[in-house]
Amino acid sequence: MDLNTIWFGLFGVLIMGYAVLDGFDLGVGALSLFAKGDHERRLHFNAIGPVWDGNEVWLLTGGGALFAAFPPVYASVFSGFYLALMLLLLALILRAVSFEFRGKVDSARWRAVWDMAFGVGSLLPAILFGVAVGNIMRGIPLDAHGNYTGGFFDLLNPYAVGMGLLSLTMFVTHGALYLAMKSDGELSTRLQRYARWGLGVWVSLFAVMSAFSLAAAPALMALGLRRALTWAALGLVTFGLVGIGLFLARGQLGRAFLASATAIAGAVMTVGTSLYPALVPSLGNTSHTLTIYNAASTPGTLTVMLVIALVGMPLVIGYTAFIYWVFRGKVVLTESSY
Repeated sequence: MDLNTIWFGLFGVLIMGYAVLDGFDLGVGALSLFAKGDHERRLHFNAIGPVWDGNEVWLLTGGGALFAAFPPVYASVFSGFYLALMLLLLALILRAVSFEFRGKVDSARWRAVWDMAFGVGSLLPAILFGVAVGNIMRGIPLDAHGNYTGGFFDLLNPYAVGMGLLSLTMFVTHGALYLAMKSDGELSTRLQRYARWGLGVWVSLFAVMSAFSLAAAPALMALGLRRALTWAALGLVTFGLVGIGLFLARGQLGRAFLASATAIAGAVMTVGTSLYPALVPSLGNTSHTLTIYNAASTPGTLTVMLVIALVGMPLVIGYTAFIYWVFRGKVVLTESSY
């Protein structure tokens, strides 16, 4: 295993951590659009209030790792997906600002505006992340220098949109399980019902998009399905989806949430093992594909970054675990709550 492969794996771990952790944040935010009354909306805000910004650190770290370890990939993706990324950034900013601004004015109309910002600012990223993954798996048009040669609407192809709907379903189901675990009474019961519906859609869409992948990215899927790690990842997805249904039926919400996290982690791992060693497949001309070798930084840079990562990542994981331990239990609204 060389440095390039190690950094491919570390980048995958960061994306996996983000999908599992901020995934339920986005799901809770999207579900807030269907909340009944101000009390329920406040529960949505406060369920993720102590953790959402820490969860987004995984995305920022992943972007930084991509920039330092594979700079041509960072340049191609961020320039090619520019408009989509600006829309994503705007949505994430609106979601962040809504936490702070919602309670600043004692006005129902004011709160309604920021409630909508919170909901839409969570809904859009949940879709756009899946659209981005769909385009990467399908391949994007690149020239010999690794520059994106398509347009914005080329990104909205049927396969990528389908992946966006799958990611939305995953995150909404994940969020419903988290909020059901953090709440009581009628809200928790309703969210468990949402989670059951979401699980059914998740399984259906996963089956449909798996078949679609064979047509949209045949070379990628053929390569991935020859690898034991891909089958192990698919096993995690299956185990997680079955676990959600079983644990929900028994009312074991904490275990159902962990099963959902397992399924999401398995889905990210499936994408990674199918892509390797490619990072951005080229659509139409495979010689233009950006891989972990032709798009990597120097060995010296990768070595220094690895030392930093080995020191920093345990601190991030430890801090994250500590925060979740401190804020365990049901949400209780007080005067200082959002």
